[in-house]
Amino acid sequence: MNWFSQYSLFLAETVTVVLAILAVLIFILSQRRKSATVAGRLSVKDISKEYEQIKDDMLMSSMDELEAKQFTKDLKKQKKLEKKQAKSVVKQKKKHVKNNESSENQTVSQTPTTLTSGETDDKVKPKLFVLSFNGSMDAHEVEELRQEITAVLAIIKPEDEVVVKLESPGGVVHGYGLAASQLLRFRTRDISFTAVVDKVAASGGYMMACTANKIVAAPFAIVGSIGVVAQIPNFNRLLKKHDVDIELQTAGEYKRTLTMFGENTDEGRQKFKQELEETHLLFKDFVKEYRPNVDIEQVATGEHWFASQAKDKGLVDEISTSDDFILSHLASHKIVSVKYQRKQKLSEKISKNVVKSLERLFLRQGKGL
Repeated sequence: MNWFSQYSLFLAETVTVVLAILAVLIFILSQRRKSATVAGRLSVKDISKEYEQIKDDMLMSSMDELEAKQFTKDLKKQKKLEKKQAKSVVKQKKKHVKNNESSENQTVSQTPTTLTSGETDDKVKPKLFVLSFNGSMDAHEVEELRQEITAVLAIIKPEDEVVVKLESPGGVVHGYGLAASQLLRFRTRDISFTAVVDKVAASGGYMMACTANKIVAAPFAIVGSIGVVAQIPNFNRLLKKHDVDIELQTAGEYKRTLTMFGENTDEGRQKFKQELEETHLLFKDFVKEYRPNVDIEQVATGEHWFASQAKDKGLVDEISTSDDFILSHLASHKIVSVKYQRKQKLSEKISKNVVKSLERLFLRQGKGL
């Protein structure tokens, strides 16, 4: 009997462990399936209300108790009226559409219903869509940017505007070339588009910025660096010292110009330099096309400038911060933030943090205060 009870207890524990393992496996599989089907999430937020709330809070803080009470009362009345007017506009629009549809089915023409005074489309503010791009060396953030741009283009109207808060020290040519091409989707559709730089838009970052109709930058933001750079370590002498041979076979005369482990030749160096010059020429032509007012030979030296200096060279149109730019549109526009968040694997998160740490380390080696 004692043996049977022990066996029953062992069997129950075994079944419990197996069920726990199965539960964990099912959870992992479900998470993988979910991550495969849901690539990311688009977040659209009306941030004009946040700015207005801050403004109202500041006004109330400067009032005495009686003034604050009256201000709150008037504010509630104003918001109630705005809500009523907005509903009225929607109602009149529906009525207008309905009358137009019915008039199409009648032979006798009818005068379409018009919106009454005080209920015009002017009550519906144009939108200022706010996007952000904080670029790394490989410009992988372009995947999120393309989703945001596609979403905005799906609903944007001619009277709406777009502002992109742009931060990037540049990086790989193909990555930033694609990012600039994504921003050009606004330009080719005649949509008013402004790039705002608070800290840095250099090299590939400036390639993106120059696609905008207007570039706004904070006084000490770094812009420019219209140049191309490449560096490749070579371990050939070290390998030879330890009697290690490297065999590199290619098909095509210039399939490989410079190598990390083989012995580089003057011909390979010359070809590599030629490729850099060709890339630089494309970069210069790109900037010149969208910033025709700049003296491209003067600014395409690879140098960078603070925005207050760059404005004189035509690289920047206006000196301001992204906050002031958005605030200047608060009265006339509805401010809408658009952000696409892609789900990341743990390995991606770790590598991203490592890259950011290295970038910060390199930036510290530059100029500072």
